[in-house]
Amino acid sequence: MRKETEAWWKQAQEDFDDAQFNFEGERYKTASFLCQQAVEKAFKAFLIEKKERLRKIHDLVELSREIGIPAHLLAGIKELTLAYIYSRYPDVKKELNLKEKAGYFLDVSREALQWVGENL
Repeated sequence: MRKETEAWWKQAQEDFDDAQFNFEGERYKTASFLCQQAVEKAFKAFLIEKKERLRKIHDLVELSREIGIPAHLLAGIKELTLAYIYSRYPDVKKELNLKEKAGYFLDVSREALQWVGENL
């Protein structure tokens, strides 16, 4: 594994661990944001390793298509892309069950990271 890949992959795993920690501490907005960050960094690690380049974008759907993530993961990835909104704007939290949403994002992130880890 390339050194740069390893750095991105390690950060993705740390962000996921931090997401779990924040979820357990009932910090659901932070957990959601860190799930999105974990997957973004994992996808970028994959791009660096397999395509020898880094794309400085934040759209998980576009990144997932570029790395060829399986179709069954794409719906969750689409929703996870919105975690940035859920975690940043105070008016959204009134409309969502943040605990439920953060739990869902943890599941999606876990699956995406597992796929990346198996394919790096």
